[in-house]
Amino acid sequence: MDSSPPPAQPETSQQVIALVDDDRNILTTVSIALQAEGFATRLYTDGETALKALLENPPDLAIFDIKMPRMDGLELLQRLRDKSALPVIFLTSKDGEPDEALGLELGADDYIAKPFSQNLLTARIKAILRRAEFSRPQTGEAMDEKLPEPVRRGRLEMDPARHRVTWDGKPVSLTVTEFLILEALATRPGVVKSRNQLMDAAYSDDIFVDDRTIDSHIKRLRRKFREVDSEFSGIETLYGAGYSFGEA
Repeated sequence: MDSSPPPAQPETSQQVIALVDDDRNILTTVSIALQAEGFATRLYTDGETALKALLENPPDLAIFDIKMPRMDGLELLQRLRDKSALPVIFLTSKDGEPDEALGLELGADDYIAKPFSQNLLTARIKAILRRAEFSRPQTGEAMDEKLPEPVRRGRLEMDPARHRVTWDGKPVSLTVTEFLILEALATRPGVVKSRNQLMDAAYSDDIFVDDRTIDSHIKRLRRKFREVDSEFSGIETLYGAGYSFGEA
């Protein structure tokens, strides 16, 4: 009996989801469910093969299992983030809290614990893709629509239409989730945003994420800005209340 995953569908104008998991049963089940929702899928059973393909021909979103041989999902994400802000969802085991936290710090957009429902996974995928939509280049009729104005706060400049961020003229590469969290803070400098408010800005469709998720994204944001400015202190913490952006 052939245990190979189902073939990928012709992609045409479909949104493409890459699945990376060494469990062929999960690949098959998830791929069939996503194809039924109208997505095209690309399937990979190891991280090394997936990394090369994701960089050479990026999909719209990728889903990584964490525990894989040769190259696990955490290493795959770390190496991917060196060159790409591709939206990524992690699949973790029930007892995988340390992995979840590390994955978010490395730049994952979301995580889902196994066992998971297909409906939940599909909802998370659609939410992240909608958040990523604004970063696509505008063509044709879309060019006639009014583009969002860039956000300029001191040394920070954010261009939502092009998903570009610079600090003191130096580019900072952010994931979709990181961009939306920073935008929520920078549009009202000095105003403290609670974790719940930042969740609302970065997540849609009543998707629940806990405080650790927002904290991990903030930690990742600070680390990225300190890579271009070791003295960066633009994101401030008010313990017990939330975060704010300062223009310094």
